[in-house]
Amino acid sequence: MKAAYYQQQGAALEVLKLGHWPEPNPGPGEVRVRMLWSGVNPSDVKSRAGLRRGPMPFPTVIPHSDGMGVIDQVGAGVAASRLGERVWLWNAGWGRPHGTACQWICLPQEQAVLLPDGVDDAAGACLGIPALTAMHAVLMDGGVTGQTVLVAGGAGAVGHYAVQMAVQLGAARVIASASTPAKAELARAAGADEVVMYKSEPLAERVAELTAGRGVDRIIEVDLGANAQADVQMLRPGGQCVAYGSSVTPMQLPFFPLISRNLQLKFFIVYSLAQADRELAHSVLQRMLERGVLQHNIAARLKLDDIVQAHEQVEQGSLSGNLVLQIDH
Repeated sequence: MKAAYYQQQGAALEVLKLGHWPEPNPGPGEVRVRMLWSGVNPSDVKSRAGLRRGPMPFPTVIPHSDGMGVIDQVGAGVAASRLGERVWLWNAGWGRPHGTACQWICLPQEQAVLLPDGVDDAAGACLGIPALTAMHAVLMDGGVTGQTVLVAGGAGAVGHYAVQMAVQLGAARVIASASTPAKAELARAAGADEVVMYKSEPLAERVAELTAGRGVDRIIEVDLGANAQADVQMLRPGGQCVAYGSSVTPMQLPFFPLISRNLQLKFFIVYSLAQADRELAHSVLQRMLERGVLQHNIAARLKLDDIVQAHEQVEQGSLSGNLVLQIDH
């Protein structure tokens, strides 16, 4: 089979290769998926570049944790009725050397989730990290019913889903931040009540105006290191910032404003959600997919052969949405 891989960390052009590998066969409890689309996420790019702690986890890595395909073989203990299912994958490349940037993958059957009819194939490669991150950020600690929610980066891969999910799950008001007019329109189309153009408007002051000085109940934060000072100002007393990313590590936080206003900071990484949290996020996401109420913002569709270009585009951070690679057979 054809696969993209790397055997050392570094720049995409220098380390990403294309080659041929033996087709895998499913073990007990596993399914084999004929891949159609592979999703490229910032975490995939950081792992390949060596920006995460530690050396290469395996001698050879086929990258990417998200993807979509069709089950074409099942291992012992898996119902034959799963053959032919269109599925979306999660954690395919987490703690494993074999991700989705290839023609076939075998993985535990619970990590291949039925993709409802009516959902575009390519959209299935956007669900494992972006959609589940957004869903958990909205659902955690009792959800956002009746709350005013600020979604940082409301046109991004996670933020665009988070805006929609907050609206669907009962937020009283959703404010998004965006860097350009085009991104602001994407956030509004997703359901944001207001959008703050943080590059041309003072973010904290504008949010104070929009909330009549009260502040927001929850911030869903893509870059805590860059936005921590503003986040502290924008939260109401007792409010909560849910952070799933930061461009700055280590970072400094203003302790006295945090403690004096009883603010809460919550952190999570979608790869290692507790089982109960993952099951809840999966079930709510599946219902939304079945009802067809989610927009899927795919910014770029490339071929597996273009994986170097894909990693470079994600690395640059200029995309408004998800990037997916089509897997030809």
